Amino acid sequence: MDGVGIIGAIIIGIVAGWIAEQVTGRRHGLITNLIVGLVGAFIGWFLAGLIDVGVGGWIEWLVASTIGAILLLLIFSMVRRR
Repeated sequence: MDGVGIIGAIIIGIVAGWIAEQVTGRRHGLITNLIVGLVGAFIGWFLAGLIDVGVGGWIEWLVASTIGAILLLLIFSMVRRR
């Protein structure tokens, strides 16, 4: 997460996890939202690299993290059902 710092990454992770939680209809706590958001950030960063989209500012990181977190929760729910 270049350019946002550790505190910024934590804040973005919490917000991205919360947004993903709302979109997927799940209910988690603050720590789970943080973890989902931070893992989602890595997934979003990876996907942005695959399609050659630059991620540099707060908004871009939030969007990428949220998309990654939503994908993470959807994949987790698919695996958990089996």
